[in-house]
Amino acid sequence: MFQRVSIIGRVGQDPEMRYMPDGTAVTNFSVATTTGVSKDRSQPKGWKESYNGRRWELTTWFRVACWGKLAENANRYCKKGMLVFIEGELTGEAADGTLSPRVWQGKDGEHRANFELTARNVKFLDYGGSKEEEEEEEAYAF
Repeated sequence: MFQRVSIIGRVGQDPEMRYMPDGTAVTNFSVATTTGVSKDRSQPKGWKESYNGRRWELTTWFRVACWGKLAENANRYCKKGMLVFIEGELTGEAADGTLSPRVWQGKDGEHRANFELTARNVKFLDYGGSKEEEEEEEAYAF
């Protein structure tokens, strides 16, 4: 059985690439997605007020893993703050493989959670570089 998840969000930090003992590249980075609703409604639980005071926002973090050639390309082209489209599979945190978020307690004592996503496709939706870099990036869409 195969499930597919698609997200659009901003890269939270520059990717980190390493190689497995068999030589396979793996790159990890985080992506934040934000959902918002009008402030006319009551504040949903767990949501925070945005900087402009007109919307309530909830940010969901995904820890993304890319493998092989996709990992090498993601490491080369993804940068913090870029808007990306990621398509892939959620992976479970629980021992039985259920699709639960990874939960931990932050330094501030607040509980945090994120989802693990194994990417099958990564596309850039904006690019902050020069025109030459944009043209080069288009040639390496993955």
